[in-house]
Amino acid sequence: MTTDNNKTMITIDNYLDSHYIHRSNWLRAAVLGANDGIISISSLAIGVAAASSTRAPIVLATVAGLVAGALSMAAGEYVSVSSQTDTEKADIQREIKERKEMPEEELNILAQIYEKRGLKKETAMQVAIELTEKDALGTHIRDELGINEISQANPIQAALASGSAFTVGGVLPLLAILFAPVKEMEYWLYGSTIIFLIILGTLAAKTGGSSIPKAILRITIWGTIAMGLSALVGYIFGVRV
Repeated sequence: MTTDNNKTMITIDNYLDSHYIHRSNWLRAAVLGANDGIISISSLAIGVAAASSTRAPIVLATVAGLVAGALSMAAGEYVSVSSQTDTEKADIQREIKERKEMPEEELNILAQIYEKRGLKKETAMQVAIELTEKDALGTHIRDELGINEISQANPIQAALASGSAFTVGGVLPLLAILFAPVKEMEYWLYGSTIIFLIILGTLAAKTGGSSIPKAILRITIWGTIAMGLSALVGYIFGVRV
């Protein structure tokens, strides 16, 4: 029996390793940061380039935007994920209190959850009883509150992933600014940014196991819209410097 159980566990572990949902938290933060870094810095540079005939103002605006954007992304991600974590902790404490004050009601709630998922009433109650005996709090946190190891996010991890990814993404258009000719730099920036976005979309799709063409199409369309509007603003309101 022990050997069979070990084989089963190995099979389950291998099965889980073949899926990508466990990467969702850090992948979301990293893709969001890199995408925002590429698009926002490129859009900012394009807007300034559309109103400038020299390289210095473009570089200055880009570096300032890169630093401010990376810090903002990291701080924003940390705050938002921390708020989510605080809410989860408060719900868990509330669940602990309810488990102590009304265990029977909590058991019935658990059985109703399983019944709604398709189990017969008697089977649902039996499952609820057995899982409660094994790990009451963990069962309620997972099945009643919907909190598990995959959905739980780490604020520090998310902040570092988002801020670092923004920096990496923002450095790419900065390199294009440093080496592209000032004349018609907007077009050089647009072309290089589209290439960067295609690479990002491909990497994100491969890491997450999703459709590569769909990811590329989505990221390039929105990137084009953002850069186009930024260039328009630069042409309309910019003063040649």
